[in-house]
Amino acid sequence: MWRVAAWRAAGVAGAGTSRSASGSAASQLRRRLESELEDIRGAGTWKNERVIASRQGPHLRLAGGGTEGILNFCANNYLGLSSHPEVIRAAVEALEKFGAGLSSVRFICGTQSIHKDLEEKISRFHQREDAILYASCFDANAGIFEALLTPEDAVLSDELNHASIIDGIRLCKANKYRYKHMDMQDLEAKLQDAQKHRLRLVATDGAFSMDGDIAPLREICQLAQKYDALVFIDECHATGFLGPNGRGTDELLGVMDKVTIINSTLGKALGGAAGGYTTGPKPLIDLLRQRSRPYLFSNSLPPAVVGCASKALDLLMESNAIAQSMAAKTQRFRSKMTAAGFTISGKDHPICPVMLGDARLAAVMAEDMLNRGIYVIGFSYPVVPKGKARIRVQISAVHSDEDIDRCVEAFTEVGRKHGALP
Repeated sequence: MWRVAAWRAAGVAGAGTSRSASGSAASQLRRRLESELEDIRGAGTWKNERVIASRQGPHLRLAGGGTEGILNFCANNYLGLSSHPEVIRAAVEALEKFGAGLSSVRFICGTQSIHKDLEEKISRFHQREDAILYASCFDANAGIFEALLTPEDAVLSDELNHASIIDGIRLCKANKYRYKHMDMQDLEAKLQDAQKHRLRLVATDGAFSMDGDIAPLREICQLAQKYDALVFIDECHATGFLGPNGRGTDELLGVMDKVTIINSTLGKALGGAAGGYTTGPKPLIDLLRQRSRPYLFSNSLPPAVVGCASKALDLLMESNAIAQSMAAKTQRFRSKMTAAGFTISGKDHPICPVMLGDARLAAVMAEDMLNRGIYVIGFSYPVVPKGKARIRVQISAVHSDEDIDRCVEAFTEVGRKHGALP
């Protein structure tokens, strides 16, 4: 009996010690996290999330902000389809017909006819053999390299590729090469070094989201052909509006037949809801259905999201008028801002980074722009390199010329106020 009592006492004491240790660890974690957060605030790089109380579009209403008087210049809503009545109607119809969601992954009981129809439509739009849907393009990038590449292979990645490409490459066991941003001499040197590997895959953003520059795909494809490599591009900031028919940078630069694999998103130009995809050779897509972990272990896209994207693609394939309207609007903003004295990174892309350098200046100017009714966001480290802070402006097909001119006027006023302009 005494042994049982002693055992129980020891158990109680042990539990108390464990709780105490756990409490101490939690307190230590809290102190460390609060210190890190304070460092972020102190550096002027704290990222506030503004709350929108209206639909996505060129004009917004912020929570507590009264009427829809805010001009929105920071969304990826390139074609203005996020609030297009036909896109919204397609989402409602899909919701009513197919339900809220599948409650399952695709290979169990999570595939509906609308998923297959959208995949066929995506492959037809990109003129590829097949396509596979993901919950996001981040998932598509996380799922392709590990499934495709082995320790016998090599992947060559632009140093400024999107974080999702970098993370996806980290997951695979291939030999990794990083070449200088859009530097074809460095890429060629890396390709020469990689000849000892079985398969070589060059991975690049088609359009780089932070700088608004476009990858030199013609030169990349020429080098890939010379050194018997494959080309992969992430088209999140190109699909829907670059190229004569909005098919992306490979169409824009005339190399659609030389790019092997495309990953892109449904959550920007193509309706703005969510979702991503890979499109390319059918055997690759079949392999991803068997081995790609983000695909195998994630619920299928909700029917309403599929309905949105499908209608967006319909609108795009019916007419290229929306895609073509982007060029003139982008040129208007870039030329007027340059004339005002600002430095705008990139070339001919609706992502127009207003380069400021200082993180605090970018944050303060963005806040002052909002006070003037212009919604823009400052970008600083770690989103962009230190010393490369900027306010990234994004032009949409639904911005009017008057919207663009008002934005430039506000930038000029705020820039002079804070010393960014003479």
